[in-house]
Amino acid sequence: MKSDRQFLTDLADVVDDAALDGLRARLAEQAEADDLLDVAYRTMDSPVGPLLLAATAAGLVRVAFECENHDDVLVELSTAISPRILRSSRRVDDVARQIDEYFAGRRRVFEVPVDLQLSKGFRRAVLTHLLEIPYGGRESYALVARSAGNPGAVRAAGSACANNPIPLVVPCHRVVRSDGTYGQYRGGAEAKHMLLTMEAGA
Repeated sequence: MKSDRQFLTDLADVVDDAALDGLRARLAEQAEADDLLDVAYRTMDSPVGPLLLAATAAGLVRVAFECENHDDVLVELSTAISPRILRSSRRVDDVARQIDEYFAGRRRVFEVPVDLQLSKGFRRAVLTHLLEIPYGGRESYALVARSAGNPGAVRAAGSACANNPIPLVVPCHRVVRSDGTYGQYRGGAEAKHMLLTMEAGA
């Protein structure tokens, strides 16, 4: 049984955490109201591990797996987009809800705006095409390259998929090699296998 001292210490920790969360929320709300919040983010649990979700005013800009190191991803976002980045749920709560629905088998199409500013040129063309691959569908890297406007750029199409900044929502996991093997995936081979198996069994 906990001593009175330990109980009070634990209670203080809870109160401090709650106060800190409230302060963060108020800071994020004020920053957004003053147009000072360029990137908002939160984390969520999922069957493929913890995910970091980040959004600009234009839409979802990043989904990161735990293996990518969320702290490193936040540093990259602050460099590539803006240092005005804060933990704030408002922009990404709907994304988190839809991802939960996807994993629960209740959603096949994501209905959130995406911001593809982290991808340029042919890579952006590939990601734009990926949004057209339906739930449960699969395409080869060769077909993706052709659909993105450069049939000879199969390797570049593979690189665009492997470096997709918005996996899950921009479904690069639905792209496989011509022989049917999975190919690379930002979240790892096990995550890609799980997603494809889940969609195939729906």
